[in-house]
Amino acid sequence: MTEHFDVLIVGAGMSGIGAAWRLRKQRPGDTFAILEARDAIGGTWDLFRYPGVRSDSDMYTLSYPFRPWREPESLASGDKIRRYIEETAEEAGITGNIRFGQRVMRADWSSSDSRWTVRTADGTVLTCDFLYGCAGYYSYTEGHQPDFPGISDFTGTLVHPQFWPETLDYTGRRVVVIGSGATAVTLVPAMAADASHVTMLQRSPTYVTALPNRDVIADLARRFLPPTAANRVARAKNIALTQTFYQLARRRPKLVRRALRGMAVRYLKSPEYVDEHFKPRYEPWDQRLCVIPSGDLFTVIAEGRASVVTDHIDTFVPEGIRLKSGEILEADVVVSATGLKLLPVGGITLTVDGDPIDIGQRSAYRGLMLSGVPNLAYCIGYTNASWTLRADLSHRYVLKLLDHMARHGYATATPTAPARTGRPLIDLSSGYVQRALDTFPRQGDKDPWVVRQNYLRDLFSTPRADVTRDMTFTPALTTSKVAS
Repeated sequence: MTEHFDVLIVGAGMSGIGAAWRLRKQRPGDTFAILEARDAIGGTWDLFRYPGVRSDSDMYTLSYPFRPWREPESLASGDKIRRYIEETAEEAGITGNIRFGQRVMRADWSSSDSRWTVRTADGTVLTCDFLYGCAGYYSYTEGHQPDFPGISDFTGTLVHPQFWPETLDYTGRRVVVIGSGATAVTLVPAMAADASHVTMLQRSPTYVTALPNRDVIADLARRFLPPTAANRVARAKNIALTQTFYQLARRRPKLVRRALRGMAVRYLKSPEYVDEHFKPRYEPWDQRLCVIPSGDLFTVIAEGRASVVTDHIDTFVPEGIRLKSGEILEADVVVSATGLKLLPVGGITLTVDGDPIDIGQRSAYRGLMLSGVPNLAYCIGYTNASWTLRADLSHRYVLKLLDHMARHGYATATPTAPARTGRPLIDLSSGYVQRALDTFPRQGDKDPWVVRQNYLRDLFSTPRADVTRDMTFTPALTTSKVAS
């Protein structure tokens, strides 16, 4: 007999554990399970094991609002974040609800049964009334790896950060890190501690900002307030700062450009070096800003343990990389920090009554449901703030919808969309986003089809949102529809 649940959650990372915590607290009578493709809790923070892996958002906003962050670091290491998620699940009694090694491959909706049939890679079949995808939006099995010319000629070691080999020893070796995003700026100072030299090879510069690894306000609040209250103070302060900075960057980009350049010059003492390697062609927040704790990237460059080269790859050669300029970067180890491969709804194949769902042809309802697809939600975070801020609002909205359905005896809830628009769901110019735009749903220009990158506005509006707006419900035990 096929096992049935009220709710199935896909993913046991930061989002999935947060969703389960909210579900247990608000709807304790619901049966649920978490399907996790890997063999451990943590999601991103279990997958990525490259040197220096850490958060690039402060932990007072990345952590759960219901469980204070108690560690001293504001920008925490990956292992501490993973431990925090594991402890949250254990304390809430969620761990026993996780089915490990269960990679969800497809989900098929039946209107006659008002339920999803979910199939995993090992042949397991489960059913549920509501399916909630909390597996993020990138592939855990494949990173973006360009087909560099001559790559087979390279006699050194080539690695991708997403699949870091545990046995890799780069002590005293020459390292080239290809890329200039969040992963690259993390790897360079971490590897510089042991490598003979680390070169960050970038095609074009990225905006970088230095933040202290300890939060002075949080430390002060902890001296005088209980942990929960202190966490709220630090959280509120960081939300206000990040949102203000983002709005300033969008409205006064030249001012922010000057401020970021000035910060880099203060660390590196060379305006010429900064203008060559840290002066992007795009405006601040057209792409996600890279955060470096206490300026560690700038520090290792200033000390001569690392350097930046801005050029294009011509070809790999046995001893390293030949650039378009003709220069050869000699390398024993090359790290291809070239980005992620994005997947909508965790890459799950969806059908409704036998018809395949092309997610790229659907509209995004409140940034968490798909037009024309019943009883399905997915969780994504902000691009300009901590992922968890938006994820937690999404959890609360899904539970509000489930409460409404239970109260009125509805079996299904289906967003009914206006005509599909061309606005992308993720509004960033980064290459990894642009490569996947056509596979993601689109958004509109008014509620409930617009996805804002404004936590303060969403914090006010999402809990008060009308769950019946542009939503069609089906009563239980009948197939006739009731319009909202």
